[in-house]
Amino acid sequence: MTSFAAEHGRRVRAVVHRNLCGDAGGENNRITASWIRCLNEYRLDPDSGSEPEVVERVELARRQDSLADLRNVAEGEMANLYQQLAGSGYAIMLTDHDGVLLNFFGDPSFTHAASRTGLMPGAIWSEQVQGTNGMGTCLVERRPVSVHQNEHYLSRNIGLSCAAAPIFNHRGELVAVLDASGESHLAQQHTLALVSASVQLIENRVFLHQFRHKYIVRFHNRPEFVGTLSEGAIALSASGRVLAATRRALLLLGMRSPAEIEGRAINDIFNLSFPGLIDCCIKTAFHPVPIFEIGHGARFFAVSYAPLPARRGTRLAAPVAAAAQPAEAATPLDLLHWGDPAMAHNVQVAKRVMERNVAVMLLGETGTGKELFAHALHRSGSRAGQPFVAINCASIPEALIESELFGYVPGAFTGARKEGYAGKLLHANGGTLFLDEIGDMPVSLQARLLRVLEEREVLPLGGKLPVKLDIALVSATHCDLHARIAASQFREDLFYRLHGVVIGMPPLRARADRRRLIEQLLREESDGDTRVDIDGALLAALERYPWPGNIRQLRQLLRTMVALRETDLLTLADVPPPFALAADGPDAAAAGNAGNAGNAASTGADGIHGAAAPDSGMNPLECAEREALVQELTRHGWNISTLARQLKISRNTLYRKVQRLNISNPDKAVLH
Repeated sequence: MTSFAAEHGRRVRAVVHRNLCGDAGGENNRITASWIRCLNEYRLDPDSGSEPEVVERVELARRQDSLADLRNVAEGEMANLYQQLAGSGYAIMLTDHDGVLLNFFGDPSFTHAASRTGLMPGAIWSEQVQGTNGMGTCLVERRPVSVHQNEHYLSRNIGLSCAAAPIFNHRGELVAVLDASGESHLAQQHTLALVSASVQLIENRVFLHQFRHKYIVRFHNRPEFVGTLSEGAIALSASGRVLAATRRALLLLGMRSPAEIEGRAINDIFNLSFPGLIDCCIKTAFHPVPIFEIGHGARFFAVSYAPLPARRGTRLAAPVAAAAQPAEAATPLDLLHWGDPAMAHNVQVAKRVMERNVAVMLLGETGTGKELFAHALHRSGSRAGQPFVAINCASIPEALIESELFGYVPGAFTGARKEGYAGKLLHANGGTLFLDEIGDMPVSLQARLLRVLEEREVLPLGGKLPVKLDIALVSATHCDLHARIAASQFREDLFYRLHGVVIGMPPLRARADRRRLIEQLLREESDGDTRVDIDGALLAALERYPWPGNIRQLRQLLRTMVALRETDLLTLADVPPPFALAADGPDAAAAGNAGNAGNAASTGADGIHGAAAPDSGMNPLECAEREALVQELTRHGWNISTLARQLKISRNTLYRKVQRLNISNPDKAVLH
């Protein structure tokens, strides 16, 4: 025994003795309580030099198999956490409810030392065997715990710093522990926060996977947090009774145990019937809808999802009394068309490939709903409970796109976050990656993206070890990629890697379901429960309009008209002045309606307030893009900064578009 170990043993015994005598002496009561258990209940010798206990390989395999679903979810999140802590000497570990270590992700600088202390698969890290430590003490206390160096009970473990958080199932049973351990000399509270956030993600994803064949309600008191780690989730039977709920759901509802919610009808909890909630979600295209908790009147925003299809030969029960639900509206994909043959074909193609690991490429003009289609594809498949990460390749500054995509380790470059960054690709791990405007990705990064897609692993900037990647891939562009390949602006090999199945998004002017689509978008843009109708003349004019900005332009117009309306019946008189729309169709648009005559008189050659005419060499797609952009510039007072923020692109990107499309402000020498 070393003198160091003997000194630590004397200190432990002295602290325990003082506490038993009623003199806490300022020690950490949580750690001291664990030391008392170790000495008095488990009869552990603090300076024992015995070898770590390890279960047999057969027993380890049995334990790993019993938590197969959890481990499959946890491995991806452990990889993300490892990347966030890469370079700081930490290893990420998962134990079962007995403290047996099941999985291990180790920093190369720490792995060898870890094996000497028993940080290896099969090792038992319960408090009864290893004394006070992150994993074991977390199991006893059932809450997140950090144990730093000489807070450990056994002297052989005092070189470690541990941060551990418990993982619970939907019944409230503690089933596993996630732990980050390393040889850091500083106790880092942010490590415990990262571990706790990872546990929340794991619990949510395991829950959504386990109940994927049931109805799911996901909710939060802020709509933007639905679909994030802080949301609550409730699983429902076909009759609308609660089968299970996540810990976060119980917390949001002010409940302490699953028994308080299981078996209750959903309309006993919220002010909306089960069929009513489903119907609202369908009408809003699965955007969060406001609901109120009956007990205390708290407002939440919720989305209800139908069960994923079961294996062939089984049948899913339909929700009781949900007769209003369209027969074909089984998935979010089905809600993207209202009778248009081209869109119906697109939906069927997407359904056939969504579980086949086939890359999907969406082609279409700006505003045709490519991202909406990608999101619906994600929500319709088995990855619905996993992340959906959208990356606009045209909006990320070229200098930052590499670090945004691939992430980086701490200290990878000047200005990097001190804790590192996992990157968008790893954020999408287990879910769907949507690469929007892929045609605008810098050529210098295309080779690296191709390598990631081929090898299915990511190496962050400054990193040494790649991380495995499991993603469904969807890309989109309005560009002619063949022309870009010919001009050496896009790699042909990357094109063929993305070109699994191509889905062409029809422009709004070509869709046969324009009338139904207009009515649907109007319902979505109406205020709360207020019904806003549209008269026949306006509806006919909207149907005939060519819509260069497609669905995005139509939605923006309807949103403006609903906001400015004086009655709940929209007519041609409600069309805002900058928008040239007439009852006699697009040929009469130059004259405008009666309320727009003054504005129409000053309209220039291209129809928008004297902006420079389009270049005669432009193709129809560029002309449509130009017209839509001029309209948006006019609406925003030709303020580049404001419009760039609205479009979520950089000022430089917008300036390049303005110059490429020969757009100039007729009233000023430069755009501001």
